[in-house]
Amino acid sequence: MANKIFMVLVLVGVPLSVIGTLLHWPSVIMFVVYCLTIVALASFMGRATESLAIVMGPRIGGLLNATFGNAVELIISIFSLKAGLIGIVLASLTGSVLGNLLLVAGLSFFVGGTRYKRQLFNVYDARHNAGLLIFAVIVAFVIPEVFSRNMSDVETMSLSVGISIILILLYLAALFFKLVTHRGVYQPTEKGAVMGAHEEEEPEWGKGIAIAVLAAATVAVAYISEHLVHTFSEVGETFGWTELFIGVIIVAIVGNAAEHATAIIMAYKNKMDIAVEIAVGSTLQIAMFVAPVLVLLSLLFPTYMPLVFTWPELISMVTAVFLMIMISNDGETNWFEGLTLMAAYAIMGIGFYLL
Repeated sequence: MANKIFMVLVLVGVPLSVIGTLLHWPSVIMFVVYCLTIVALASFMGRATESLAIVMGPRIGGLLNATFGNAVELIISIFSLKAGLIGIVLASLTGSVLGNLLLVAGLSFFVGGTRYKRQLFNVYDARHNAGLLIFAVIVAFVIPEVFSRNMSDVETMSLSVGISIILILLYLAALFFKLVTHRGVYQPTEKGAVMGAHEEEEPEWGKGIAIAVLAAATVAVAYISEHLVHTFSEVGETFGWTELFIGVIIVAIVGNAAEHATAIIMAYKNKMDIAVEIAVGSTLQIAMFVAPVLVLLSLLFPTYMPLVFTWPELISMVTAVFLMIMISNDGETNWFEGLTLMAAYAIMGIGFYLL
């Protein structure tokens, strides 16, 4: 049923997006059309990556889903950079971290927990990811804010570029560690730790069709995202939303719709290794790859983007990281832990709305 709705949204939304752009329809109307169309396109990206995950395994499947899910946000952010909306870009990165760790993981744990009293996942991956989360969010994001207080703008940008290069290199090393040198080394010791993860399942689409759907959806998202960015100012004025709220909540939810849906579906099917890999893996990819890439890309535009967040953004991300680590470090979860993560997201959402 949901797939049919998304199909209708794509068939109607894509032409409407093109027609509305050419005819200059009101920004508020087009903002809604663009967002719904991107979410529908993201669902196709999610289904395509799920098909590839069945063929290639949970780790690569989770990585693919995180990558193509983040591709939507990366595209939106690049056009926002081009438009000089640095505040929205940084806020959307914050929103992605909060959304993945609190909303996506929270919904996944909650939905899966309503079917199963205990859901288990690879505790070694959880502990490995915990260290990377602390490094990526707390070390790499807090350090520029602290040091930049005694630096000029040029020195702050130089520091941001240096940190960005280190983050990208470490992220590539982390992938090499998990997928090559230590692939299969850290297996769950508790029986059933990946319950349901190895059940035989037929992919919805073959590899060729799945890749074609990914490519087509990505191109469509790129076109719509470019025009979505130009509606932010008017929409913000109409609804009384700040750049911070638009970036942290609206852009982050729309941009990460693909992995939101897929992670919840995986948890419902008790495939928690994939669900956790999507939620945490996507966060790491945002912090260690997407954010630094955007910093480096900003050097090509008139307005540079240093890796300096506001204190509300930093404190929210640090809190989300510690809460996620405390909940996931034992390798198991339940619906109440999911509800706790969602409650934290709601509190932060109210704060950013009122800020």
